[in-house]
Amino acid sequence: MITIIAAAGEKNGLGKDNDLVWHLPNDFKRFKQLTTGHHIIMGRKTFESFPKPLPNRTHVVITRNKDYKKEGAVVVHSMDEALKVAEGDAQPFIIGGGEIYTIGIEVADKIELTRVHGTFDVDTYFPEIPASDWQLAAEVHHEKDERHQYAFTYQTWVRK
Repeated sequence: MITIIAAAGEKNGLGKDNDLVWHLPNDFKRFKQLTTGHHIIMGRKTFESFPKPLPNRTHVVITRNKDYKKEGAVVVHSMDEALKVAEGDAQPFIIGGGEIYTIGIEVADKIELTRVHGTFDVDTYFPEIPASDWQLAAEVHHEKDERHQYAFTYQTWVRK
């Protein structure tokens, strides 16, 4: 079960300058809960946006740079290679960024999307989820509060 996990604004904005444009502690907790113990597949820029590798996860980094090496990462050069590395994992996660999501939506079985209710100044976008291929299986709404500047909805999409 290949799962995409992402947080995107109402117009599919993901982030700007290789960083998130919102702070949602409950979404970070959910990301950690879902991805811990799994392979997380990402692009180089996403990997480099972390202060250090995330604990208890295998980082699979896709890059075009054949000489790229980083401690804490398994470096590959295509989504096919990344999925081969993650073969023994019952649920590898594709965690971004924009280009990797665009490739990943073609091979994923499930999308765990946090829809952040707002529009943002961004330079990276999540791809449109084609209604012909995907159906919304569940959603849970969270109002904004003292810890969350924006309301958001967890959505689970499954391939038809």
